Amino acid sequence: MLLDASANGLYAIAPTPFDDDGRIDFHSLDRLCDFYEECGADGITILGVLGEAPKLGGDEALEIARHVLGRSPLPIIVGVSAPGFAAMSNLGRAAMDAGAAGVMVAPAGGLKIDEQIAGYFAQAAAALGHDTPFVIQDYPMVTGVTSSVATIAKIVADNPGCIMLKHEDWPGLEKISKLRELEQKGEMRHISILCGNGGLFLDFETERGADGAMTGYAFPDMLVELVKLAAAGDRTAAHDLFDSHLPLLRYEHQQGVGLAVRKYILKRRGILASDHQRAPRSVLSAAAKAEVDFLLERLAAKDSRAQMGAA
Repeated sequence: MLLDASANGLYAIAPTPFDDDGRIDFHSLDRLCDFYEECGADGITILGVLGEAPKLGGDEALEIARHVLGRSPLPIIVGVSAPGFAAMSNLGRAAMDAGAAGVMVAPAGGLKIDEQIAGYFAQAAAALGHDTPFVIQDYPMVTGVTSSVATIAKIVADNPGCIMLKHEDWPGLEKISKLRELEQKGEMRHISILCGNGGLFLDFETERGADGAMTGYAFPDMLVELVKLAAAGDRTAAHDLFDSHLPLLRYEHQQGVGLAVRKYILKRRGILASDHQRAPRSVLSAAAKAEVDFLLERLAAKDSRAQMGAA
């Protein structure tokens, strides 16, 4: 089940569940896999920024990958970004051998010019094996690396294994439009574009040519519905649904505490047993939890998926 450029819908970015002592919680990981399948997700992405990948040992990362691959029937993309290509290659090749659909790679920090960025991905593709499907994670706010439309087009042209862009540039709507224009002109082969940024711009990203979402918003079931409404051309319903979730989307997208908010909500939804993060971590104050609870109560009046028991 290798990833290809026709991928669409929702590829849910999975957090890594830990117990209160910081150990990997495989029971919660099982519930999370089942939850994404029940929500109608088209795939799962693990070991990304949301998955706290830099806080995991190499053996732990591979253990999580093999566990998820053995649990979920969905296509699994494994984040393999690493400071060096040896670690990237080891995890990437082991994940593919275990049945991954593909891998995701973010550029190393410090890359400044187009040639450096394109060269980095050429080296990454060689390290992973040119038959390994890979996703470009374009997330300048985290990596500090800004990839132009021309650079992305060169990466796609130079590397047959590049089949998807995880688009998280901001502002980025024009970037999607320009990439699709290149495809229409025959100047770039088609790739899948799935969008991150917590889904904060997904209502218009789908209209600009994105094929769906790859993000970790705590209501993946809403994202699935939104992408389907957009694909069906029901613009009003898609925007109405998006607007009902926008206050919570905005709150969840705060830099520094976003992961804490997501894990707290997933705990409230009964998926995670604990909202613990490994250090360095952020912790929600009592006031912040009360604000999230308030937003959930307001959302529940419009979307029954937000109805839940006491905190």
